[in-house]
Amino acid sequence: MQNNTEKPQSNPGLTGLPHPLVSLIPALALVGLLLLSNLLFEGDTLSGSSQFSLLFSAGVCITISMLVYKIRWQVFEDALKKTFADTSVSLIVLLMIGMMAGAWMVSGVVPTLIYYGIQILSPRFFLVSSCVICAAVSLLTGSSWSTIATIGVALLGVGKAIGVPVGWSAGAIISGAYFGDKISPMSDTTILASSCTGTDLFQHIRYMLFTTLPSFLLTIMVFLCVGLALASNGNVDVAFYLDGLQDTFHISLWTLLVPVITLWLIAKKLNALITLFLSALTAGVFALIFQPHILTAITHEGVVAGVGSTAELVKGLMTTFFASTSVQTGFDSLDSLVKTGGMVGMLSTVWLIVCALCFGSAMVASGMLRGMLVSLVSIIKSTFGLVTSTVVTGFVMNLTTGDQYMSIILTTNFFRDIYGEKGYESRLLSRTTEDAVTVTSVLIPWNSCGMTQATVLGVATLTYLPYCIFNLASPLMSMLVAATGWRITRVQSVGEPPR
Repeated sequence: MQNNTEKPQSNPGLTGLPHPLVSLIPALALVGLLLLSNLLFEGDTLSGSSQFSLLFSAGVCITISMLVYKIRWQVFEDALKKTFADTSVSLIVLLMIGMMAGAWMVSGVVPTLIYYGIQILSPRFFLVSSCVICAAVSLLTGSSWSTIATIGVALLGVGKAIGVPVGWSAGAIISGAYFGDKISPMSDTTILASSCTGTDLFQHIRYMLFTTLPSFLLTIMVFLCVGLALASNGNVDVAFYLDGLQDTFHISLWTLLVPVITLWLIAKKLNALITLFLSALTAGVFALIFQPHILTAITHEGVVAGVGSTAELVKGLMTTFFASTSVQTGFDSLDSLVKTGGMVGMLSTVWLIVCALCFGSAMVASGMLRGMLVSLVSIIKSTFGLVTSTVVTGFVMNLTTGDQYMSIILTTNFFRDIYGEKGYESRLLSRTTEDAVTVTSVLIPWNSCGMTQATVLGVATLTYLPYCIFNLASPLMSMLVAATGWRITRVQSVGEPPR
């Protein structure tokens, strides 16, 4: 990860920034266009209307800046170059995730996990189990994205098979994955938030536990209660899932060596791109060994008819890596479960992220993002006000920049001097930033996190949003703890009245 922790160019109170009301115009244009897109395209906004909305709103921002504030085009071009330079690796990671997800499915890894998961996981405790499993994997790996793209996909399939509503399943998976990611010392967002504020990494993690653990315990309680209620509606007959998977794929515990090897690579702290690429290749080898009939079927439009020639196997494997694949199991619901997108399936995500970064870069370069936020400083009168302002700012950053890394950097840069001047410890800023930015990024459809998880899981962001209990509770818990003043210390300035 590149070091993007340089100090801000200006103080929040600096004059010459666009007026807050003017700064709101591009943001309001974006919200209006997105609402119109949902109305006109009936929810199918990711095929282009959302991308257009982001680019059009970026154009509104640039036009106002150039005509009214005389900002040169070169300023925006330089901002775009820097933004894309900083995020280019993340875009390639998305393609690698698509490649790996396809390989894990076709090689039999995900079908095997689904096959045994259906028999082991009880519908009554499925949501709690999924949340805890994803939390554990994400804590060990430091990556919510990898957790959701691998174990999460398998658990979602199990949930579908046993009759758990897809929104609840996705919410449990995402909640667990983001809890583990948030407190893992190997997480890039955790490292970024601590380094941007100058806070020791492990001090940052320990301090986060005061808001993160209560949020996670609340999440577990909700999923437990909902799971008991869902189970009372009756069990789903899953025999056809078991038969369909066993008749189509070679179900073998040997295929689970692929996730074991992947976890080992992650534990070795290998670069994410290398890890994902090697995991996909390993799964490809297992596909050749255990699922040659599936690779052949892919070259014959999904019809399973036997093992083909070497050329057909190679073609099927390459197709698995880069294109959409489907296999006919005899059951429509199972066919949709084992369908994959490959790298092609991630292109709409990449497209959306590129457009979101254009809008975010324009808002930052024009000063409008800072112009929207400077008014917050004047209302900060207490610890609760400061933390609430940080939470709101972090969420607004996620909305406007479309990228959690940029949001973390901008939020910490904006408030770092304010926290210092008011005598608060840096760990309060780093914790609040994670509570506000890291966990809410996945709740925004045009944010890189929201779009990625929606694509990987095949569940629309607004479908799983109400059920991501941990992600919804974290920023509220951060404000609640601030209101009580629990474990929040402050250095009293000379001449300041006692608190």
